[in-house]
Amino acid sequence: MEVRRLTYADLPQVIAVERRSYRTPWSLAMFVLELSKPSGVCLAATRDGEIVGYLVCSRYDQVWHVMNVSTNPDLRRQGIATALMKELFERIGGDDARITLEVRPTNDAAIKLYEGLGFTSAGRRPRYYQDNGEDAVIMWRTPATLVGRLDDIPNVGVG
Repeated sequence: MEVRRLTYADLPQVIAVERRSYRTPWSLAMFVLELSKPSGVCLAATRDGEIVGYLVCSRYDQVWHVMNVSTNPDLRRQGIATALMKELFERIGGDDARITLEVRPTNDAAIKLYEGLGFTSAGRRPRYYQDNGEDAVIMWRTPATLVGRLDDIPNVGVG
């Protein structure tokens, strides 16, 4: 498997994975917008030239926000998302980076993955997901969370 920069040419394959992965998939326009941001990091995981996973991360001031991580549903639990996340860490400053994301509280596999990568739950966004009104768990990976503290996370516990 190779992890590399996501390109516009990858988008047809990305959209196919996205539609198989989510009840409310991102549109092509959403991916194009994220790819056009010069400060973002968009990664593709490929195997034999085929997209098997992707990651989209945007930068807001001093905080990185993981917007979308997905793998081909037939290839989950093979380390693809972990490889994408670890490549992201390398590209944005490793353990010094401040990274946040939202995840469904019912997505146990994703929560376990993120916790294993040093993310900590630090609040909820009520009714975040439009498809069913489910809350989102807000998770952070910061220098403080990596040593068991929350003191460098803004608004901890605020929904």
